Amino acid sequence: MVARIRFDDDPCPVARSVNVIGDRWSLLIVRDAFDGSRRFSEFQRSLGIAKNILAARLRTLEEAGVLRGAPASEGASHREYVLTDRGRALFPVIVALRQWGEDQCFAPGEPHSRLLDRRTGRPLRRLEVKAADGQPVAPPDTAVEKVEDAEKTGKTGKSGKPGRQSRQRKR
Repeated sequence: MVARIRFDDDPCPVARSVNVIGDRWSLLIVRDAFDGSRRFSEFQRSLGIAKNILAARLRTLEEAGVLRGAPASEGASHREYVLTDRGRALFPVIVALRQWGEDQCFAPGEPHSRLLDRRTGRPLRRLEVKAADGQPVAPPDTAVEKVEDAEKTGKTGKSGKPGRQSRQRKR
């Protein structure tokens, strides 16, 4: 098996996020946790994932603080997995992926699951990226301040050390 490239020290927030949730199984586990799955068997049944892969992904999500494993509430011998605050903060990411998938991965009129507001029974409003002043923002309206740029202004990362040189990438 090829070793997975890690981005633990990368100055890009997208790259670091990929370390935690950057594979299909991790995102689908988080999706199922939002849908109420808590037990290993529930995730396994829903996803059809091999048990060893599921165990590894659950362990990674626990280590990253996305899920918290605990003994089952009714005292059974199995564990339950619950989203932490960090995990619940992924909700907009899951909604954005869902909405992108609805727009880009289905033929017109093709049936698909829908995410509804429990209070109204209606689909959620489309997510929008907005500037601080509330105006919609598109990719050409943004710029990424690279670590080198921050170093010039004297800003450093959380460790107090400047980050390594940024590779040539857009985001």
